[in-house]
Amino acid sequence: MTPSDGYARWAREYPSAHLLREKDAPPEVLLQAVWQQQRLLRDRLTTLDGRPIRVLHPGFLNREAGPDFHAAFFQIGDEAPVSGDIEVDLEFSGWRSHGHDRNPTFKGVMLHVVWDGKGVPPKHGLPQLALKPFLDAPIEELAASLAGDTAQLLPEEMSGKCLAPLKELSGESVTVLLEQAALCRLEMKASQFNARARRAGWDRALWEGLFRALGYKQNAWPMQRLAELLPDLGFDPQGKPESAFVWQARLLGVSGLLPAELDHAAHDAGAYVRKLWDQWWRERDRLAEFVLPRSLWKMGGQRPANHPQRRLALAAHWLARPDLPTRLADWFSTPIAENQLAPSLLKILTPGRDDFWSRHWTLRSKPMDRPQPLLGATRVADIAVNAVLPWHWTRCVEGGDPRLQKTAETRFFAWPRAQDNAVLRLARQRLLGGAHSRRLTGAAVQQGLMQIVRDFCSHSNAVCEDCRFPELVRSLNAAPGKD
Repeated sequence: MTPSDGYARWAREYPSAHLLREKDAPPEVLLQAVWQQQRLLRDRLTTLDGRPIRVLHPGFLNREAGPDFHAAFFQIGDEAPVSGDIEVDLEFSGWRSHGHDRNPTFKGVMLHVVWDGKGVPPKHGLPQLALKPFLDAPIEELAASLAGDTAQLLPEEMSGKCLAPLKELSGESVTVLLEQAALCRLEMKASQFNARARRAGWDRALWEGLFRALGYKQNAWPMQRLAELLPDLGFDPQGKPESAFVWQARLLGVSGLLPAELDHAAHDAGAYVRKLWDQWWRERDRLAEFVLPRSLWKMGGQRPANHPQRRLALAAHWLARPDLPTRLADWFSTPIAENQLAPSLLKILTPGRDDFWSRHWTLRSKPMDRPQPLLGATRVADIAVNAVLPWHWTRCVEGGDPRLQKTAETRFFAWPRAQDNAVLRLARQRLLGGAHSRRLTGAAVQQGLMQIVRDFCSHSNAVCEDCRFPELVRSLNAAPGKD
């Protein structure tokens, strides 16, 4: 059986190439991860010539030839938001030494990102951003927490080399290993909340985490951007609350998702959109500078219940009751039976009656035959393990309260299984096969499996070249007194 800190020690030691000291120059793959995860003081970013820059979406990592990120959205100063490619280099000289100045695939680059901005800038005329002054945590901390986040998923047709040694472990040992990895993942997510809370406060960090969780993989960044804008949009937890309808109009307007044409909407949906526009017209000029491009949102490849219009409708109900952080803190400090954890959190996060959204998936859809809740039990699991519990856990650590910290961990490990995803499906096939897949009965062990992929699989290739995880698993099999 692996010792209680065994997995954390493995993750720290392997791969050692990703350990970094503050005086070291970071590798470009780490700078890419910092940019992809936006581990930056996002409200303070300025280009090297002193202009403020707002990153609306960091773009999509490119693993082929060409710029590092495609389809990013950002806004410099008072200029209109633009979409384009991003190139990340350690130094200015990388632009020429890597041949970007001669490569036509780099013609779409709109922003050049570098480490510290030292040296002579290339004569490409692009705006430039140095990352070093704007990190939200020390670089050595980011090196440990972001290692592996930039790697691609591995081909489905090939089993991992750790499959055989994992099969030789007892079911209990596999569960313990996954739980240790899950605790590392909880701490990693908590560190992100802690970094944001140091700059913006605990409540704002929570709101941003909740919005991001509502965005799912496709729309996490525009959702987070809306959360960052809440003070500019008039959200004041100490002021007089505004109705959910007012917030729906405001969020849909600022998001760019409020339809401009009503002809194609179903009759009752068209009437509701007109009401939203009546409200949005009153505020559009005041909030015009914050409106996001509609093209920032990804609509394809998701279930109707996850459509961003519907997610924003739910967020509007939360904002109409701005004491949500207080209610979540009360929930956390109240003793709750394990089988009531999910229902009790669902009760807090489920809004009151919404006549329109209980019957529509989007602002253009026809009415549903039966009403559907704005939030389901499966999605609550994702919100719990990705936002609520990491936020509580790091607050307990900062407050020096080990008892409540243990409460957060207990609830984390007791949480029912969350929604399945592509990473989990691939990991079950490559790492567990069919032998231990049935042990993924809770959200925490799902998180642990994803953490193993992140810490080990993502550093290797499809044939597990140079991956140490199989060897480490075999060491458990050889340990004296193993099950």
